[in-house]
Amino acid sequence: MSGEPRAQLDPEVHAEPARDGDRPVAGDRPEAGSAAPAPLAPATDLARADPFRRYLAEARRYPPLSREDERELARRYRETGDRAALFRLVTANLLLVVRIAYSFRRAARNLLDLVQEGNLGLLHAIERFDPELGVRLPTYAAWWVRAYMVKFLLDNVRLVRVGTTNARRKLLRNLHKERRKLEERGLDVGPKLLAAHFGVSETDVRDVEQALASRDVSLDEPVGESGQASRGDFLADGTRPSAEESVVRGELRERAQAAIAEFRGGLNDRERMLLDLRILAEEPLTLQALGDRLGTTREAVRQAEARLMKRLKQFLREKLGDLGAIRIGRDAPRR
Repeated sequence: MSGEPRAQLDPEVHAEPARDGDRPVAGDRPEAGSAAPAPLAPATDLARADPFRRYLAEARRYPPLSREDERELARRYRETGDRAALFRLVTANLLLVVRIAYSFRRAARNLLDLVQEGNLGLLHAIERFDPELGVRLPTYAAWWVRAYMVKFLLDNVRLVRVGTTNARRKLLRNLHKERRKLEERGLDVGPKLLAAHFGVSETDVRDVEQALASRDVSLDEPVGESGQASRGDFLADGTRPSAEESVVRGELRERAQAAIAEFRGGLNDRERMLLDLRILAEEPLTLQALGDRLGTTREAVRQAEARLMKRLKQFLREKLGDLGAIRIGRDAPRR
């Protein structure tokens, strides 16, 4: 779906018309294509206003367009970008957006939010509408309005977003209905069959099924009789190893240290210095500094280190098997 439409209603065109009474006076009906709506009586009671009913009353002030007027206004906007023509096309279809939004009333928490998204879809439809195709604008716009509303619901009806792709949004809308149809045909309906039916992956089907069968739960929700602990307190910390991993790592470390100690026992003094101050050191000496201590050149220390590292790796492979392939010290190039 493309981005936001370029059409924006001008404040001057959308100015508040004069209010003379509850109903339009005979003979005051706007001419075809006119942007002037029927007047609306101001609210005089002290009851708390319902924003949705207020919006509905405003939308009802704008009469629908005939086919001829609609085509003429659409042509004018398409060719010249006339803002008054755009305003009339939008206002004539506000009730269409409300009717479609009302069909989603069970899923929507706020109908006005849904109507707002539907109005964006209406603007998008007007941008793409071709009056020469012989299709009425409400018929064409209904698809775009509904698409914008469905995407809004999938993005906002739950804290955890499930419909993150077009394939998953399609599953969310149609999974239960298509499952019933397949079951009525006597088929054994599983993730594999549903994935083939919708043209999606089995992973998408499983994730959507799990999402539909569950509900959002806050990590701060109290659990237990005392209510002092929350669900988040029982979640594993992914940044820290589990108890089992800690035990395994400890055993591997002990075996590796024992093998290195055995290897170190067979080295001479110069090799032990090279092992302790370069290969196994947390902050190894530079080749030049170690060469100065040993009374030799930097290059000679580098070659001796490479030979010793090769011997150490071979020794660990013999002692530890596949574990001998682990990185020892700092295998990255060092100065």
